[in-house]
Amino acid sequence: MKQRLALVDCNNFFCSCERIFAPSLSGKPVVVLSNNDGCIISRSEEAKALGIPMGAPRHEQEGVIQKHGVKVFSSNYTLYGDMSARVMSILRESAVEMEVYSIDEAFLKLPQEFGEAEARALRAKVLRWTGIPVCIGLAGTKMLAKLANREAKKRREETGGVFDLDAVADLEKWMERVPCDGLWGVGKRLAGRLAGLGIRTAAEFRRADSRQIRKSLGVVGERMWWEMNGVSCLPWEEIPPDRKGVMASRSFGTPLERLEEVEEALAHHVARASEKVRRFGLRASRIDVFLQTNRFRAGEAQYCPAAGLNLDEPTASTSELMGRARELLHEIYREGYRYQKTGVSLTGLVRSEAVQGCLDLDGVKKAKREVDAIVDRINQRLGDRKNPVITRGSMGSKHSPQRWRMKSGQRSPAYTTCWRDLPVAVLGSGSKRD
Repeated sequence: MKQRLALVDCNNFFCSCERIFAPSLSGKPVVVLSNNDGCIISRSEEAKALGIPMGAPRHEQEGVIQKHGVKVFSSNYTLYGDMSARVMSILRESAVEMEVYSIDEAFLKLPQEFGEAEARALRAKVLRWTGIPVCIGLAGTKMLAKLANREAKKRREETGGVFDLDAVADLEKWMERVPCDGLWGVGKRLAGRLAGLGIRTAAEFRRADSRQIRKSLGVVGERMWWEMNGVSCLPWEEIPPDRKGVMASRSFGTPLERLEEVEEALAHHVARASEKVRRFGLRASRIDVFLQTNRFRAGEAQYCPAAGLNLDEPTASTSELMGRARELLHEIYREGYRYQKTGVSLTGLVRSEAVQGCLDLDGVKKAKREVDAIVDRINQRLGDRKNPVITRGSMGSKHSPQRWRMKSGQRSPAYTTCWRDLPVAVLGSGSKRD
C-alpha cells in the first residue's frame, strides 16, 4: 500500500517566534541575526521583499534597515528551541510516525485517509495553539513531500499553505516547470552536472535512466531517482541515533589576550557540552580544545592551535572535564595573540549504562554525578542553558566584565522558559480585577 507522508515546515521560523510576543510587528519587516549579531539568518516576507539577502552581513544592510524601519533581533535560541518543541508535540499527535528533521521541519507518516482537509486543519491548529505559521507538503516519499512543501510555500496565497502532490492531475507536466536545483539535495553544482547529461527539470530527472544516474551521481543520486519515481528508499529516523560528538564554541564579543578570560569562556563551553552529554544519557571518551585568532583581520598575527586527549574512563562530569580542558588550554595558549574564539569537543560518546567504571572506594565519582544531577535540575527549572542559575567558580562571576560573551544587544526575553521573562498583561484603566 502506498504510504502517505507530509513535510511540515515553519515559515520564517525565527522571525515568527519573535512576532508571537510582539504582535505589533505583524506585517512589518523583521530580521534575526546570527551569533555575535554578525549576519542575517532569518527574514520575514516583508524583509525579503526589500531585497535583504539571506546570510548577508548586518553592516552591509544597515542602509536598508534604517530606511525601512526593519526590526532587528539577536538570536534567541532558548526561545526558538522551546517553540519548536511545542510545534513538534502538536504534529506528533496527528502522525503515525514522526521524524524531526530540523528545528523547524518534520516529516510525518500519516494515515491513508489523511488528505488536504486534514492538513489544513492541522495547519490551523498549530497556528492557533502556538502562533507559528507552517506550510505542509503531502506526497508518497520524502523527496516528493519536500517538493510539495516547496510549492505550498512559493504559492502560499493560492495554496493556503497546503499542497498535495498526489492530487495533481498531470504530474509530468507539472514537473516540467520545476528546475533540478529546486529538488531536495540538488544544489547548483549537482544541477550543473545533471545539465551536462541533458537533465534540467524534475520531469527529465524522473525519466532518466537509473543506471546513468547511478554512474554519474552514485548511489545517493540513484536513491533520489527512486524517490522522485514514488519509491521510498531514504532512511526514516523516528528516534535519532546516539550522537557521535558534542561541541560547544562561540566567538568572543571582543578579542581576548589574557589567559584568565579565555579560561572563563572555555569553562562555560565545557559546562554546556557536559550538560548536553548527560541529557542524552552519554559519556565522553575524548576531549579536544581549540583556540582561534581572527583570520579576517589583515596584519594581525595568526595562531589556531588545538590539543586533545583520550580519557582513562568515559565521563560526563563537569568538574572532571573542566579540569582536563584547562590543562589542554594551558598547553596551546601563547601570549601575544588576539584570540577570537575557543571551544571544546567531546567525542567517543558511549551510553552511560555501557561504561565499566573503575573502583570508586571513597565515593568521589558518585558524589560528582549527584552534584551534576542536582545542578542540572535546578538550572532546568529556574534558568536556561545559556544563563544557568548555578555556575562553577571557574566560570567567573556574573559581575565580572565577561568580555568573551557574544554580542546580543537586541535579544528578546526567554518568554516561555524563564520566570523573570514571562510576559506581563497590563489591565486598562477601565478594567476590573476579579
